[in-house]
Amino acid sequence: MSMKVPASLVLAVWFFMAKQTLAQYVIDTNGEPVDNDEEYYIKPAITENGGRFTLINRNDSCPLYVGLEDTDSAQGFPVKFTHFANNIQDEDIGVNRDLKVEFVEVSSTCVQTTEWRVGENDTGSGRRLIISGEDDSAGLYGNYFRIVETESAGIYNFQWCPMELCSSCGFVCGNAGILRENGKILFALDGASLPVVFQKKDD
Repeated sequence: MSMKVPASLVLAVWFFMAKQTLAQYVIDTNGEPVDNDEEYYIKPAITENGGRFTLINRNDSCPLYVGLEDTDSAQGFPVKFTHFANNIQDEDIGVNRDLKVEFVEVSSTCVQTTEWRVGENDTGSGRRLIISGEDDSAGLYGNYFRIVETESAGIYNFQWCPMELCSSCGFVCGNAGILRENGKILFALDGASLPVVFQKKDD
C-alpha cells in the first residue's frame, strides 16, 4: 500500500536540507557560497567600523599591515581564499576550516607575499597584529585563519586557530577585530571580534 507524502512536507524537508548544506559554507552578500576561484572584498557588517579591507603602511617600512579603509568607499583590495588541505576538491569555502587569505591586484615595494599572517604583539595594546607575508615557521601556522559563523546569517568573524594543521600544538587562539592607531584602522587578534561580510568583486 503506497502512501502519499504531502507536498508541503517534501518542500519543508528540501528547504531544511538546503539550509543545512549552505550552513557548511561561507555565504557572500548575494546569498551564494564563497568560491575559492573568485575574488571578494571583505568589509564590516556595520559601516561605522570602517571600509573595505586593505594593506596599510604603518611605519614607512615593510611588512605591510592588514587593515581597513577609514571610510566606506569603493577602495580596498579583493582577496582570494585557499583551503589548507590540498585534497579538498570543493571549490566552496567552508566555515571553521583552516585557510589562507591573500590580497590580489596589489603592487608593493615590499618583497613579500600579500598573504595574511599573525605578526608581532603591539606594545601599546598587547594585541597581535595581522601583517602580510609568509610565516617562517615549519608549519606556516601563522598564515592560516578561520572564518567562523555569527548568530546572523551571512555575517562572520575571523579567527586564528589552525587546529587542522596541528590539533595538539596548544595554540593561543584569538578572534580578530579592529585596532585604531593614529587615524589608521589595523586588524588585530585578542580583542572584540569584527563582524564582516564578503562581497564578490564586480557585483
